[in-house]
Amino acid sequence: MSDAQERERGTLPVPEPAAADDPRVLQFRRLLSLMDALRGPDGCPWDAAQTEASVAPCVVEEAHELAEAVDDAPPATRAAEAGDVLTALALLCRVAQDEGSFDIGVAAGLAADKLVRRHPHVFASAEVDGADGVVRSWEEIKRAEREEAGETDTSALAGVPRGLPALQRAARTCQKAVAAGFHWKDARGALAKLEEELDELREALPVELLASAARPDLPEDGPARAAIEHELGDVLMAAAFLGGYLGLDSEGLCRRAIARFDDRFRHMESSLGGSLAGRTLDEMMDAWRGAKAAEAEGT
Repeated sequence: MSDAQERERGTLPVPEPAAADDPRVLQFRRLLSLMDALRGPDGCPWDAAQTEASVAPCVVEEAHELAEAVDDAPPATRAAEAGDVLTALALLCRVAQDEGSFDIGVAAGLAADKLVRRHPHVFASAEVDGADGVVRSWEEIKRAEREEAGETDTSALAGVPRGLPALQRAARTCQKAVAAGFHWKDARGALAKLEEELDELREALPVELLASAARPDLPEDGPARAAIEHELGDVLMAAAFLGGYLGLDSEGLCRRAIARFDDRFRHMESSLGGSLAGRTLDEMMDAWRGAKAAEAEGT
């Protein structure tokens, strides 16, 4: 039966599991056997002492290292970091298995079921309009799942972990809001919102504070400081939202901007003899421009 006929019936066949001799399967089986050995009677004391709670931060740390490697590391490094994420996940699932809650097979099965359920445009008769349509469909299905499960938070913004890095959380929140239909017509609206928030920040910052030769002496508390913090937070979030409208990863952009600053600062230090002590701002800015020029030339 053709795909078109299957779509008329409302379902498409789900792919068969990967073959047992698939090199990917063989290597994954090897990873599982090693994890079993590490958690076994004659295994590693450190691995044996772990709990789900102790391994969870390792998963997060490894995921951050992978995200950093994706920015500019060679394939071998990216593969190694992805392997570290798999190792952390395999350990967490093995600990859960030992505690009698679930194992990696249950986790993989639930993940596969979820992929099928949330891709009705691939495995059923639903139709979507491009990648944006896929995101809207995905969020609608997730919301229906939360309602069916009896979860109290059925907002379109539900499900964004509070522990995410702030820019990443802002971008994910933006994505969910857009998928729910709350969005500007185009990126110009998001840019205008950023400019609006910048204007509000300027209003909240007294002129005398900006003119201070040293770090401005902000009030320790009270409505003035609260207004500054509020408006600066809105600027940061609006910038992250603009990244979402442009299809850019604000978290990755900020990470790369920090890396550029780090490289330029170190270049500036080196060109000034290894220390900024006693240097004027003009000297430092000249060295900074030299660092940017060297960066542009790839030296």
